[in-house]
Amino acid sequence: MVKTPIVKEGYVYIAVMALITIIVALAFGPYWSIIPGVLLAYVIFFFRNPERNVPDDETLVLAPADGKVISVCDIYEDQFLNEAATKVSIFLSIFDVHVNRSPIAGEIKFQQYTCGRFRPAYKESAGCENERHAIGLENKYMRVLVTQVAGILARRIVSWVTVGSILKPGERYGLIKFGSCTEVVVPKSVEILVKKGDRVKGGETIIGRLRQ
Repeated sequence: MVKTPIVKEGYVYIAVMALITIIVALAFGPYWSIIPGVLLAYVIFFFRNPERNVPDDETLVLAPADGKVISVCDIYEDQFLNEAATKVSIFLSIFDVHVNRSPIAGEIKFQQYTCGRFRPAYKESAGCENERHAIGLENKYMRVLVTQVAGILARRIVSWVTVGSILKPGERYGLIKFGSCTEVVVPKSVEILVKKGDRVKGGETIIGRLRQ
């Protein structure tokens, strides 16, 4: 969706930090502006929106976010798939890209936003207790549920899509601000190609492949 080098949701934060840096420099001198200047650089870094080399294969499931795989487990998914499935959870540190990408090509058939608590995103209970936003994608090969989960610092999940939106594989669809987790649930017909501890890149790393 959004292809600018910095996502627009970061503009206000960048403007505020730039203003603070300038005010501190004028009021107290350049030396004292180092700290807000570093924070300004971090905010720009956090809201970066890099391009990715997206694999062109509709039988693949791509990582929906940058980060570290913290869990691969079997579940019964009763919101959208309504069948036995596999859930892959990816933890995003404050240094990872926080733009989320569609794991498959497909139409959004399901969408649900849930208010909640703000537990650390790496906790197993975070996906059930924290603020979260789920979308269900469907194409001719499979149905996939992907959920943005807010972390202890995050206070807003951003979505640029709605039910009926058609997404390409790896297409940007949302953002979680300042620390989070993204979960993707796939049917058992998908072979999982990642394991706990692996590092993945949103829209680029292949986390699953449809079994032949």
